[in-house]
Amino acid sequence: MNNFPKAGLLILLTCCCVISTAQNKMYKAVYSGIPWFDNKGKVVSAHGANIIKDNEKYYLFGEYKTDSANVFNGFSCYSSVDLYNWKFESIALPVQPSGKLGPGRVGERPKVMKCPQTDEYIMYMHVDTLGYKDQFVGYASSKTITGPYTYHGPLLFNGRPIRKWDMGTFQDKDGSGYVLLHGGDIYKLSDDYKSIAWQVNKAMVSGFESPAMFRKDSIYYFLGSNLTSWERNDNYYFTASSLEGPWTRRGFFAPEGTLTWNSQCTFVLPVEGSEGTAYMYMGDRWSFPKQHSAATYVWQPLKVTGTSISIPEYQEAWTIDTKTGRTKSAGIGKKTIENTRKTVTYSGNWRHDSSSASRSNEKNASFSVNFKGSQIGFYGLAGPEGGYARIVLLNSSGETVLTSIVDMYCKYPVSTLKFLSPVLPKGRYTLTVTVLGEHGTWSDKRKSNYGSTDNFVALDKIVYQ
Repeated sequence: MNNFPKAGLLILLTCCCVISTAQNKMYKAVYSGIPWFDNKGKVVSAHGANIIKDNEKYYLFGEYKTDSANVFNGFSCYSSVDLYNWKFESIALPVQPSGKLGPGRVGERPKVMKCPQTDEYIMYMHVDTLGYKDQFVGYASSKTITGPYTYHGPLLFNGRPIRKWDMGTFQDKDGSGYVLLHGGDIYKLSDDYKSIAWQVNKAMVSGFESPAMFRKDSIYYFLGSNLTSWERNDNYYFTASSLEGPWTRRGFFAPEGTLTWNSQCTFVLPVEGSEGTAYMYMGDRWSFPKQHSAATYVWQPLKVTGTSISIPEYQEAWTIDTKTGRTKSAGIGKKTIENTRKTVTYSGNWRHDSSSASRSNEKNASFSVNFKGSQIGFYGLAGPEGGYARIVLLNSSGETVLTSIVDMYCKYPVSTLKFLSPVLPKGRYTLTVTVLGEHGTWSDKRKSNYGSTDNFVALDKIVYQ
């Protein structure tokens, strides 16, 4: 992305700690905008990602972020059979000892495709300096999908690197592979996927970063976002009947003003089943500087009809049957505790505002609730003044089951699910949410400032079962 974060913004915080009581957790749906935990009880960290299916499993590759700086920290690999529950497989491509993907460099938006000619797995990525002044598309390869991947350097076109930043990939039905660049450039890969054969389409618009593409029948859909650093914006798309174009700009694919449901596109995954194909939009909800602990994912079913694609409404929870390709909405919790109930214990300075939410920006102010069940979450009012909150879940013995950090920032006020625990063994638990007294802010290389203006945490209601 076109970002240049301010140096020295906050130190690394512990983002997640889960003990053995949470190891058998389960998710029963796709939940957007909340932290996810993997099989080891750690937060899933795979941003700027893609997913490929291999031997009946789905493999998720993405940026394994830090909470202190935008440096390359390795590309992660997770696997899943249902797209809900993710097993950590490896750091598929770690920080190199030196060189372009060594310490203090930038590595972003990894995308993996299997080359049908060689059966190798090829990973592509944006490589750069922290100041975004040495950008190019790099590539790595592995004989196995989980790695380790061997980094080979720049992907060459006519003997030279492709010097652009945000990139994506697309594999067509005939096995041909393509690299997508911001602005709309499309490059066809050679048969071994290790160099560029030719340029299929030239940039057609200014900006248009985080490119993603998919195909349905004879129509290609090309998605991208505006240039607003890690801030969300209304993403838009083009269609064409040929990769060479002409491409027709179709407009936004989420309702205008929702900022693509507070996300930036990274990939579209077709899930082919016996009853049809579902198209899953994959987006990032960035949260600098706490990109590891507080940045989340927005995965939504994409409606595709003719030349029109849309995410007409935001689904906080939904299911996808990977065998049939069918999707449907899902519920969250069976019981509700309103923020004004006496069972919610507040510590510090909290107040009710016109939205009926309980709000506080006082560092270490907290609310807590005891419950009996197997899963708990809360809805909060996110807004321009939203800050970070720490989540701690204790069992009846006072042991820490899990901890996490959530971000209450949004460019516009919205009440939404901010946290939901995995399904835990049924028992008695205590949930405590504490105001950290910090918030996300950053600037890009044009010195434009973004992010929150305060540290508020706001509770609407608690849900559990």
